[in-house]
Amino acid sequence: MSALSALETALENRWEALWARMSGRDPLELVDALRRECDSNAVVCRAGRVMVPNAYDVELSAPVHEELTRRGDSVGQVLTDRLARHAARNGYEWAGPLTVHVRRSAEVPNGRYRVASTVMRHVSAVGFRRAAQPVDG
Repeated sequence: MSALSALETALENRWEALWARMSGRDPLELVDALRRECDSNAVVCRAGRVMVPNAYDVELSAPVHEELTRRGDSVGQVLTDRLARHAARNGYEWAGPLTVHVRRSAEVPNGRYRVASTVMRHVSAVGFRRAAQPVDG
């Protein structure tokens, strides 16, 4: 691990500890669950190319969802940023644009969460690049 990477990891851990203190919950557990989901679904396509799912669903119990969203923080964006950094450190390539969708679920036991990942087949990175190009005309 390079010095810069070690510094980035240390700063990220400090931010997560601060966020945990402010929100009363430990987001590191949720971030770790996302990282595990990403790692366990990684597929080696060829030497040096590892693809991972691009769509992640995080289901939170009602009290946890309310606590994390009450402060106005964009929980989905924070989790997306952490997952993007994890993938960059591991050299993963997304199967398309990365999304982390956070929602409340009555099926998740109190104080817990559930994480699942998929590949959004109807959305491609090529399509996003084409849509971002200016139209001549």
